[in-house]
Amino acid sequence: MTPQSTLMVVAPIEASREAELRHLLARMNSEVGVADPGNPLLPFSQFSTLHFARFVILDDATAEDLRAYGADPLPPTKSLAFLCDCDGPADHLRGELAKRAGDGLRKIFSCCLEFPADCDLEMWMEEHDKPAATAYTNWLGRTVMQVLEENDLRSALVTQLQSSTHANASPQQVWRALQAFVASEQRGGRLVLTPPSPTPWRWRIKDLLHLFGVPLLLLLVSPLLLLYLPFFLIQLRLRESKDAEIVPRADAAFVKNLASREDRILTNQFSAYGNLKPGTFRRWTLIFLLFAVNYTTRHIYNRGFLARVNTIHFARWVFLDNRKRLFFASNYDGSLESYMGDFINKVAWGLNLVFSNGVGYPKTYWLVLDGAKDEQKFKDYIRRHQLPSEVWYDATPGITAFDMERNSRIRDGIEEHAMTDAEVAEWVKLF
Repeated sequence: MTPQSTLMVVAPIEASREAELRHLLARMNSEVGVADPGNPLLPFSQFSTLHFARFVILDDATAEDLRAYGADPLPPTKSLAFLCDCDGPADHLRGELAKRAGDGLRKIFSCCLEFPADCDLEMWMEEHDKPAATAYTNWLGRTVMQVLEENDLRSALVTQLQSSTHANASPQQVWRALQAFVASEQRGGRLVLTPPSPTPWRWRIKDLLHLFGVPLLLLLVSPLLLLYLPFFLIQLRLRESKDAEIVPRADAAFVKNLASREDRILTNQFSAYGNLKPGTFRRWTLIFLLFAVNYTTRHIYNRGFLARVNTIHFARWVFLDNRKRLFFASNYDGSLESYMGDFINKVAWGLNLVFSNGVGYPKTYWLVLDGAKDEQKFKDYIRRHQLPSEVWYDATPGITAFDMERNSRIRDGIEEHAMTDAEVAEWVKLF
């Protein structure tokens, strides 16, 4: 199994070169916000381990909201963020990016304040990397190569079924005939089904240590957590009762710009950015909660579902600016409206758990109640904190998370040595 990783390079933009940067990024697209996979600055399609990538300009349009909490806004700055979701270690991808797209990346990052012209690009990207506090992968171990090969497999099998007569054949006979067809196509080099790579032993050890180490740590500190719990609840309710709710409608021109980059294809992107509520209480509450959520996304929700939502390919939460701001990014199937509706209807408590620690969020009760349940307020809040992706790349356009899971099941059936009549009948229904 090949585990997945994330990469996020962040650097402040030199104000005098912002227009130049936006022009460079726009040149990478085939249409507004959607990358040309073979663009000369960064030919994404040449990187076989890359699932998704994006360039986002981090611009906090809601900084003044902090005044409602008696705090001064952070200095107005704009930063460039470059995000990747990839197979294997992020270090490997970082090295490949520097080696094979170094000239283009240097042109882009030269618009940033902290980019010396003679720097080691790979090292500079590593120094400016912002690790995710929590990262989610739809299906741990499913590589770009696997997705593409299994999609080709299904297409070939569907074509074969349409061109052959199986009217009087039993499911077992259909299955055996398709197995023979795939074997023939593989021998001819027309179909490739690459076996999974061995799981890296270092990753496996680290994963096992995390799997057992986090519960052990929580068990050791549980007496202290239980002692603190009543005080935490009192502090929480006092703050919730006084927290400002800031949910005006977003600027119409801004929403129009966002909408021009949304719902263009089956899979879409989402980015949001905002300030945490001032003070150590909210900051440490969110640090702890994301630490706990990261455990679940790493060991529990890694087979197609994030809680009850199954349309997300990758997602991450990243602390920025000394943990005073939070950035969220995801790649999901369907429209933004259905995406938000999915979360509101199925896991509103989960939205509240994390995002209620942000400035201006709709009022919550005991951290998990209310909040996102007020659908219109939540959507207005999200719109104001959303950011447009200047460049967004998807290595498998048109293949949804549902398609990937179905295609993997089809491959499993092809590679089985024996199945019962009932199992074969269910497998045939996948087509």
